[in-house]
Amino acid sequence: MLKRKIEEQLIEFKNGRKSLLVTGSRQVGKTHSIEEFGKSNFESFLSVNLIKDKNARNYLNSIKSFDDIYLTFSLLFKDKLIEGKSLIFFDEIQEAPDFISYIKFLVQDGRYRYILSGSLLGVALGPFRSYPVGYMDIIEMYPLDFEEFLWANNIPASIIDSVFESFKKKKEVPPSIHDALLRLFRLYLIIGGMPEAVWEYVNSNNLYKVNQIQKQIVRQYKEDISKYDKSNKLRINEIYNRLPAELNSKNKRFVLKNLNEHRQFNVYEDSFIWLKNAGVAYPVYVANEIKIPLLLSSKTTLFKLFPNDVGLLMSMVADGGLQLKLLNDEISINYGAIYESAVAEELKCHGFNLFYYNHKTKGEVDFLIEYDEKVIPIEVKAGKDYKRHRALSNIFNTTEYDITDAYVLSASNVIVEENITYLPIYMVMCFKKKDLDKKLHYSIDLSSLGIPTS
Repeated sequence: MLKRKIEEQLIEFKNGRKSLLVTGSRQVGKTHSIEEFGKSNFESFLSVNLIKDKNARNYLNSIKSFDDIYLTFSLLFKDKLIEGKSLIFFDEIQEAPDFISYIKFLVQDGRYRYILSGSLLGVALGPFRSYPVGYMDIIEMYPLDFEEFLWANNIPASIIDSVFESFKKKKEVPPSIHDALLRLFRLYLIIGGMPEAVWEYVNSNNLYKVNQIQKQIVRQYKEDISKYDKSNKLRINEIYNRLPAELNSKNKRFVLKNLNEHRQFNVYEDSFIWLKNAGVAYPVYVANEIKIPLLLSSKTTLFKLFPNDVGLLMSMVADGGLQLKLLNDEISINYGAIYESAVAEELKCHGFNLFYYNHKTKGEVDFLIEYDEKVIPIEVKAGKDYKRHRALSNIFNTTEYDITDAYVLSASNVIVEENITYLPIYMVMCFKKKDLDKKLHYSIDLSSLGIPTS
């Protein structure tokens, strides 16, 4: 069994009263994680897959009022329901889109607890009329990030903790640990974070079998494209197939003329949005100003497009020989785009909105994120010339941007030189987006108006 970070959020759900919707792209482990949680934490766990179970799908879709629901439950679950102790899990909920409108009343009624799950291909793009705000939390699940990959490979917590400590204090990682984690990161570039692929590697160490699983997932994505968007499926597939080539281009931006130089962007725009909303690819938009909030100066017609899993990208471009060269760190291999893809995936998993910067005279920075309430530029370097970064120097000299820190991710150990911190590429796992303090309160002082402050 793979340990996943969603387990903490599932425990929070158990301790609360709301229902829960878990979304994410296909094959990221939603069903398995929920089932393991339900069986371990509830006296009665009842699960139904609405794609596989036609009767269940028909039952839910035939509900016309709240009074029909418990009759439907009795048909589905017979005498297995236990008031106050049953967790009901509806998987592939996009197959019964109207049922979600009854969740508010089911939560208020309080007899049972509910988790719903569905692929973003159906949930984000499906025919849901509304969500029961205040009665249902929504979690998006991603492929395994690098820290979860380390857990899967039995790396001791003490080693992982020491890396986070080195990141926090900006101190060098012990060479033996540094070398081992670089090897593990190169392995992660090949395996990626799809749970089935990771599980296969952990159990067999067979990269051929891993590659076959990855290719099957890519095929499933393409089948889903055809299923959910029949009118645009050719354009969407065309974009998806071009991802590796576009990322390998000089500036890694998605260039429309490589698809069809006679087509306007708006013809393809819906297809790009489809891939984004389906969780199949992550766009990184250009920001014209390096100021918070980055979104205000971003331009949605200029972007890089990364696949949702670096392992799937490798399976699309690399044969076994190239994978072995990557594992052996042969510098003749150009895998800068692979590095960037892994960084984009990791930062996205950690909740960051991703941007990049490109200026005719100042140059280009691979990523911009909002971190600790300021903009942080991040450069990704796959080669030995990681200290060459003209754009960063130019940005520091632009006083209007007020940039105080920047990071360069490469194969080097931790080095601090003035405002730039060089980090080993695996330390991308240490960038964590801070959640708002749930106990955050603010009382406005209106005493000047004669109104007492509460």
